[in-house]
Amino acid sequence: MNETPTTTLPDRLIQAHQPGRRMGVLMVNLGTPERPTPGAIRRYLRQFLSDRRVVEVPRPIWWLILNLIILPLRPIRLAKTYGSVWHPQGSPLMVISQQQHRALQAALADTALVELAMTYGQPSIPAALARLKAQGADRVLVLPLYPQYSATTTAAVTDAVFRVLMQDRDPPALRIIRQYHDDPAYIDALAQSVKRHWAQHGRGDHLLCSFHGIPQRNVLLGDPYHCQAHKTARLLRERLGLAPDAMSLSFQSRLGRMPWLQPYTEAHVTALAHAGVKQLDVICPGFAADCLETLEEVAIGYHETFTHAGGGALRYIPALNAEAEHMAGLASLVRRHLQGWGESRSESPAEIDARLAEVTRVLPGANFSGL
Repeated sequence: MNETPTTTLPDRLIQAHQPGRRMGVLMVNLGTPERPTPGAIRRYLRQFLSDRRVVEVPRPIWWLILNLIILPLRPIRLAKTYGSVWHPQGSPLMVISQQQHRALQAALADTALVELAMTYGQPSIPAALARLKAQGADRVLVLPLYPQYSATTTAAVTDAVFRVLMQDRDPPALRIIRQYHDDPAYIDALAQSVKRHWAQHGRGDHLLCSFHGIPQRNVLLGDPYHCQAHKTARLLRERLGLAPDAMSLSFQSRLGRMPWLQPYTEAHVTALAHAGVKQLDVICPGFAADCLETLEEVAIGYHETFTHAGGGALRYIPALNAEAEHMAGLASLVRRHLQGWGESRSESPAEIDARLAEVTRVLPGANFSGL
């Protein structure tokens, strides 16, 4: 007796018919070398500085600068710098980001899956999206850990996400948190970190908000980063009840010779020292986690600049990192952006079996082995 051949459905087709699909959150930061060695730093910088969102210079010119000047020389200098702040478990950014991931997943355990990714390096955005999909997430909220929007950071994240989804036959629904520079919980967390620092070390003569800089040209082309940084600083000053002259703003981490947002932090801390400021407190509100730019450039480098100019001490206020008020604020932000994106109706096992049987019936003899 001839038997009717059966069709084996691929796992991905079966998964698409399963009930209880979940929401996912993809939290993304910039990235970090895997080790504080010239080779690892060179690989990281090549990927980072090859992104057109990060460096908007004509490609032939930038290729020469990157490959003949930056990549041969800069990793050697940076290896020692990275080594000075490296943790036994890895880079500060990676260690703190993993702590943030665990804290956010714990806070959202009843609501969404959470995965951590880096725009450059590991864990990668493609791998994190694949993990979310494998766990049944059919809706993904992207959380770039940049309070102030910039094309150099947030847009680079969205580009990377879209490149992955362009290759996916069944991509998840997508939402993106564009910025949270004026979110009340974020401002509260910043204020609490300043007050905690003052309670432990006493209040300095002046409070400086140092943001990562971007080229002035980017702002002229429409990037809102400059305005959002100023708004964050103003809201923080108001929340702390400070007079306008008790706090100022500057921009750090300039790269190259083109004009960047000003005042430059290095020049500004020198000017403050010359103006008679002896105890300078510095906070970096644009960094969700401490990294090379905060722990070495600000806490060490600008401290030396300040003291050499006649200042007494530059006291760095740590980034919000995985502090409870920061993670509670991020969880609240995520929950608001997930509103109205609730679970789809659960189906009974019988309904699922019936639909899978129908797929098999309308695709007789289909060969799914290559899927």
